[in-house]
Amino acid sequence: MSYVCVIKHKEMIKRENFDTELQDLALFAKAISHPARLAILKYLAETKTCISGDISDFIPLSRTTVSQHLKELRDMGLISGEINGLTVNYCLCGKSIDKYLLMFEKFFNPIKSVDVDCSACDTT
Repeated sequence: MSYVCVIKHKEMIKRENFDTELQDLALFAKAISHPARLAILKYLAETKTCISGDISDFIPLSRTTVSQHLKELRDMGLISGEINGLTVNYCLCGKSIDKYLLMFEKFFNPIKSVDVDCSACDTT
């Protein structure tokens, strides 16, 4: 077994030690962890409609790079992309976004309500 396979095998085992909801939440966080993907989501939300055409005209990245980011968002189920002739219509997937926002809220509510005063965290 190669070194890469051993590392991947260990990562898979470690990931499996956590419940499915934490794994899903981590995948969502990874999907939105890039400013370009956030910009795409924001752009689609601001247009309030499905976009037919080249989103790279509105995001300061190359068409290829934007395409890679769109794929990440599609794979996560945050957007859909349907082929319409020679163009692709991109839309936000509200139900999926709501699902992840509820997961984030469920995760962070107990954390933010902890009454601990940590002066080391004060940056102001």
